[in-house]
Amino acid sequence: MHQVARRPIALWLFICCAMVFATLVVGGVTRLTHSGLSIVEWQPIVGTIPPLNQAEWDATFDKYKKTPEYQKVNHRMSLDEFKGIFYWEYWHRVLGRIIGVIFFLPFLYFLLRRTINRPLALKLGGIFILGGLQGAMGWYMVKSGLVDDPRVSQYRLTAHLSLAFLIFIAMMWVAMGLLAERKREYANAALQKLQRTGFWLALLAFYMVITGGFVAGIRAGKAYNTFPLMNGHVVPPEIFMIEPWYLNFFNNMATVQFDHRLGAWVLAFLVPWFWLKVGSARVSATARLAANVMFAVLAIQIGLGITTLLLAVPVTWGAAHQGGSMVFFGVLLWLNHELRVEHELR
Repeated sequence: MHQVARRPIALWLFICCAMVFATLVVGGVTRLTHSGLSIVEWQPIVGTIPPLNQAEWDATFDKYKKTPEYQKVNHRMSLDEFKGIFYWEYWHRVLGRIIGVIFFLPFLYFLLRRTINRPLALKLGGIFILGGLQGAMGWYMVKSGLVDDPRVSQYRLTAHLSLAFLIFIAMMWVAMGLLAERKREYANAALQKLQRTGFWLALLAFYMVITGGFVAGIRAGKAYNTFPLMNGHVVPPEIFMIEPWYLNFFNNMATVQFDHRLGAWVLAFLVPWFWLKVGSARVSATARLAANVMFAVLAIQIGLGITTLLLAVPVTWGAAHQGGSMVFFGVLLWLNHELRVEHELR
């Protein structure tokens, strides 16, 4: 690959990352406003155009009226109210399609110009496949709420959320790799320890994404709206009330919320410790900056999480907390990457 292609390809990938973030936030609002089941068909091409006249709106609304959500929850909904939930789901889907186009066309252009080598082409091709799987998973998730119970499966919702993060992680990591200039092929023992710690923190952050998906999936944020205790308990007594025991980790509001809180507490202690370790190590100014931003973003994200919980998950706060999770993950990836390309300072 020509050296001159690194920066434009990296910029393109960062733009795609920003669009994934926007789609995540819109998806959060879609979920919190209970709009996700308003479009009952998956039409990747035709579905790009919304209803344009009264007859089309009536037809679309009639399809929604056949769903369990309308019949059991929204049977008094007017057409104007339906339009309100329709457009959140519509724009969420449109953003997903736009990301596909913005990713595929430049990818094809760079391939035809031969400014991408084979290893990078394989990575980008893998990301494109993940994007296709994400679209299919989104529809698979919606289908689960179009049957008897007008709620999407928490398993499918968590898979949909996790895939979004995997796509974001892959694009951001590849983009940062294109901009990095490796000057050494080794790191000292202290730096290697920081690298390992950063990796485990990233895994912990992904654990928070997964547990957050289950919190959202079963609406566990609507319960135990106290902090720091859960209705007066460190560990709620209902934590293993479901049989068999392992289903509590996916279906029990007490257990699911406790798991998410536990991960937040671990991050609240480990991140400041890691920040101090990076600050006292011989690393670059960029790595120090990334560590400082990570510390600040975590403090904001924890504040958003507590506020969202205490207010029983209002739409604005809930969407901000979901978006904050991707911001924190992005900054943590940045720091991890800086530590991995860091060359020993003299």
